[in-house]
Amino acid sequence: MSNLPDLLRDLVIANRILAREDVVDYLGHISIRHPERPDRFFLSCSRSPALVALDDIMEFDLDCNPIDQRGRSMYFERPIHGAIYQARPDVQSVAHNHAYEVLPFAIAYNVKLRPVVHPACNIGLEVPVWDIRKKFGDTNLLVTTMEHGRDLAATLGKSKAALMRNHGCVIATSSLREAVLNAVYLKVNARLQAEAMRLGDEISYLTPGELEKTAELVNSPNSLQRAWEYWARRAGADKL
Repeated sequence: MSNLPDLLRDLVIANRILAREDVVDYLGHISIRHPERPDRFFLSCSRSPALVALDDIMEFDLDCNPIDQRGRSMYFERPIHGAIYQARPDVQSVAHNHAYEVLPFAIAYNVKLRPVVHPACNIGLEVPVWDIRKKFGDTNLLVTTMEHGRDLAATLGKSKAALMRNHGCVIATSSLREAVLNAVYLKVNARLQAEAMRLGDEISYLTPGELEKTAELVNSPNSLQRAWEYWARRAGADKL
């Protein structure tokens, strides 16, 4: 049996961490699947991640309908979360952000975002890019319908990250703490890859074997706990 209150508190902390580490500004969001009801998930009401509190956490079904809205406003892009949870039973946490370091790879997307540092091993050999206009034409680029979300989920496939053309990125993982780590290091990896590319054309990317071996270490409980404890303290979790 899960400890739901602790998980919801961790979701609040995850929002604060992503804000503290400059993965999100006033935009962006992170969710967790209900540990006892896989047909539901938890996501904050529409607030800046740095300000999210426990009372802001809302429960949704996988079609993104609120279970108990209580007059709270909702994120327009909650279909990102619902659609990925529908498509991927293995996914327990979804994050969406527009980290400025990542965005160039969603704009000049002929240049693939690939892993160059070991904590970014979870992004895979390269990050796929979803282009909303291929199916929906000119839009406001937001994922506001379940049809949008399902198309994004199809591009994501079995990956743990995908870029969204001229928009941002999405992270999908097996735990909340892994989602936070992947969101932070997708940003770090993008910055370092861009800096390395300015130095020359011969970039050393991680090999498939290196990705497999580093993932065993980076995703271990000890490693995830160490990262979470560090980021949570920086985000002021001890004062919540």
